[in-house]
Amino acid sequence: MKNQILKQTPLTKLKRGPQRGVFERSSINRILDASPLCHLGHQTSGKNVVIPTIHWRVGDRIYWHGSRISRAIKESERQNVCLTVTLLDGLVLARSAISHSANYRSVMIFGTPDIVDDAVEKTQLLKLMIDGLFPDRWDQLRTMTRKELNATTILSLPISEASAKVRTGGPGDIERDGDFPVWTGVIPVSQTVGGSIPCDGLLAGLDEPGYVREYTIG
Repeated sequence: MKNQILKQTPLTKLKRGPQRGVFERSSINRILDASPLCHLGHQTSGKNVVIPTIHWRVGDRIYWHGSRISRAIKESERQNVCLTVTLLDGLVLARSAISHSANYRSVMIFGTPDIVDDAVEKTQLLKLMIDGLFPDRWDQLRTMTRKELNATTILSLPISEASAKVRTGGPGDIERDGDFPVWTGVIPVSQTVGGSIPCDGLLAGLDEPGYVREYTIG
């Protein structure tokens, strides 16, 4: 299937560093899938608020969830939001302070979220979230109760008004600084996953699952 190119809008068009803009849906999806953490921007009582939350992607939509009475969830139901994912790949040291930078991959998505009301669909989406992080774990868990499901709100945002921005490579020093005697280069940055820590009271005989042992991020 041919890779879709998202249409640029006044919100997604890059004015600074346009050569770093990426609008291919497949590239945007890879960045969204590389980390479960996003930041959600919205307004509360006329003030701008940005909160971290867990997201997951299914096809051409992005999802997140929270308590039905959460202020962040309730506010996001009624307004335009900006959802962002950023992956820091390196710190770029240049010969001048102004040329220092960072290597990164980021995505911004704009739109008004839809509420997922159907109980069957909500259950399936939560299963996709859990199994997407930890394959086959959902079927090992206690069954979610109707009360728990009713207390959970899932919001959905189409990946239609979106763009990615990516920086790679070394410093962009100006030519006249080429002979200045200071170290320049890139310090790579990556997220790492440590060894698991069993909880207090874990039943005897329960070994660490493979999806815990093999979990990676980034």
